[in-house]
Amino acid sequence: MMVVVIFLGAFVDDKCYLLCMAKFKGRSVKLNKPFRTPSASKKFGVYVRNNKTNRVQIVRFGAKGMSIKKNIPSRQRSFFARFRPILANVKGQKNLSSVFWAMQSWKKGFKI
Repeated sequence: MMVVVIFLGAFVDDKCYLLCMAKFKGRSVKLNKPFRTPSASKKFGVYVRNNKTNRVQIVRFGAKGMSIKKNIPSRQRSFFARFRPILANVKGQKNLSSVFWAMQSWKKGFKI
């Protein structure tokens, strides 16, 4: 399988944001942008490029039937307390793990 990557850059408030597109199973997808998975076993998915193999993979995360209620500070603290040690034990590229994306989804300003 051949992976084609196109980099598009944008400057907003003196910061450079890279919009990265890649091919996954013959179609063009955005990398590192979570989306809802309507028919899969998990609630969300994200396309991520593996730096070692240079291949695009899909990482699925989130329980299908649960709402996260991230606006309640005590729940957010409890979630991060449970998941930080798990993320610390991940070896290699962190964004290939579902724990990394679950923690990102709990942060403020994260849009899906």
